[in-house]
Amino acid sequence: MQSGMVIDAVRITDGPNLLDADLHLPEHARGLVVFAHGSGSSRFSSRNRQVADYLNKGHFATLLLDLLTQAEEGIDVRTAEFRFDIQLLGRRVVAATDWAAHHPVVGRLPIGYFGASTGAGGDDEPVIEMNETALRRMRAPVELAIVPGATHLFEEPGTLEEVERLALDWLNRHL
Repeated sequence: MQSGMVIDAVRITDGPNLLDADLHLPEHARGLVVFAHGSGSSRFSSRNRQVADYLNKGHFATLLLDLLTQAEEGIDVRTAEFRFDIQLLGRRVVAATDWAAHHPVVGRLPIGYFGASTGAGGDDEPVIEMNETALRRMRAPVELAIVPGATHLFEEPGTLEEVERLALDWLNRHL
C-alpha cells in the first residue's frame, strides 16, 4: 500500500439495492475516478486494481464500484440479463456520483469516469461501434482510445500499461 493511502470498503445505495465499492484515497488527491465495470468483472479484478493503483500514484482517488449486486451478477452470468441494461448501469453510476458528492473528503474533488470491460480493446470489434455511438451522444469531455492489438482482457504485453498511461494523461488534462 502506498504511504498516506486510505482504503475503505463502502456501500452505495441505489433504491433498495446496496452496491459494494472500494474507495482508495491517496494523500493530496486531485480528483476522483469512478470505475464502472462490465459484467463478469468486479472491484476485485486484478487489471482494474492495477490501473487504479497507477492512478492513485498519480494522485487520483479511485472508487472501484460493482455495478451489479451479487444476486444480479449470479443471474447475469447465466442469462446476460443485466450486462447491457444501460438504464440500470447508468443509474448506478449516477448513484455512485451522488454518493461521492456527499462524501466529506471526496465531495470536493472533480470526478472522472473509467469504463472497463465492455468493448475496451483494439481487437474487441463487436462492441467498438456501440462505444463510438455512445461517444457521439456525450456532452462532457470524452475520449475513446483504441489500444492497437489489445483484446477484451488486455492480456497482450504492454497493452494494460498503455491503458494506464492513456487514462492518467486524460485525467491530468481534464481534471
